[in-house]
Amino acid sequence: MNHGPLIFLGLLFTMASSWCGLVLAPQLQLGNQQPVAKGSTSYPPNRPGLANQGREIYRANGCFYCHSQQVGPRDSSSDITRGWGKRHSVAQDYINDLPVMLGSRRLGPDLMNVGVRRAEDETGTNLVWHLQHLYNPQITSPGSIMPSYPYLFEKRQLSRGQAHTAEALPLSGRFAPPEGIEIVPKPEAFALVHYLFSLQSAEVALFEAPLPVPPPPVGDTNAAPAGATNSAAK
Repeated sequence: MNHGPLIFLGLLFTMASSWCGLVLAPQLQLGNQQPVAKGSTSYPPNRPGLANQGREIYRANGCFYCHSQQVGPRDSSSDITRGWGKRHSVAQDYINDLPVMLGSRRLGPDLMNVGVRRAEDETGTNLVWHLQHLYNPQITSPGSIMPSYPYLFEKRQLSRGQAHTAEALPLSGRFAPPEGIEIVPKPEAFALVHYLFSLQSAEVALFEAPLPVPPPPVGDTNAAPAGATNSAAK
């Protein structure tokens, strides 16, 4: 008896079932998600143009090979206690990202909310920190194994006696350039840093991932004051 057609149908059914379970079902569940309203804004917000340019530079340089963008659950990882986010990551966090750069290894810290840990500030302190970290990670993180990205910066020749311009990256000690040379970040470096500033996920409460409830203030309990009883005064 020829069982070829039955074997073929069995294989076809197995593959179709696998495709439905691994591709179709997740698409139906998560593929049509939309930003959720959060007050007068929506989450996740749309990134500004400069941050979107920086995202492509982040991807082109393979930053996701060493940095993840996914905060694990509190009960199965130490990500939240490390300060990498206030809650675990969910699908809603990534609906504006294509492709999603979750990362698979952590040779460096998770960057899911690095835009909160080192946020853009009026003084530009964190901007300079990120730029120095890209130029040579040893400046900001001695002993780091992260590679440097000097091609995101430009060496400019100064005229004799000319002071460094306001655009120059502040460098000192063994990292300072030779006399008469200054290091200036290229637009690509600024775009990459603004992408890092935009990474502020795992900070907004969502239905499927609420923020942890802070503990009550010290002394704010339902316990009766010391010495108090339910008996009538005698």
